[in-house]
Amino acid sequence: MARVKRGVTSHAKHKKTLEAAKGFYGRRKNTIRAAKAAVDRSMQYAYRDRKNKKRTFRALWIQRINAAVREHGLTYSRFIDGLAKAGIEVDRKLLSELAIAEPAAFGALAERAKGALPKEG
Repeated sequence: MARVKRGVTSHAKHKKTLEAAKGFYGRRKNTIRAAKAAVDRSMQYAYRDRKNKKRTFRALWIQRINAAVREHGLTYSRFIDGLAKAGIEVDRKLLSELAIAEPAAFGALAERAKGALPKEG
C-alpha cells in the first residue's frame, strides 16, 4: 500500500483557518495555533449572537411601539391587549415601522385598540 503524505490537506486546512482569521489583530491572524483558537471562538460568538440579535430587535420594536402608543394615551401592554381583543393581528416589527413611517395609520390602530378595551371607572 502506498504511503499517504498529508501536506496538501494540512496546508488547505491551515489556509482555510487563516482566511477566516483575516482582519484579526496581532498573531491571531497569521499564526495557525492562535488563529484556530480565535476562529473557533468567533464562530461560537457568531452562532450565539444570531440568536441574541432576534431578542435585541424585538426589544427595540417594543420600545418604539410603547413610545408611539403613549402619545395616544395608552401603554404598550394595554395597546397589545386592545389589538388582540379587536381581532387585529399585526406583528411588532410592522407596528414599529408603522409608528415611524405612517403615524396616521398607527393612530388609527391605537384608536381601534382603545375602543376594544373595557372602559375604566
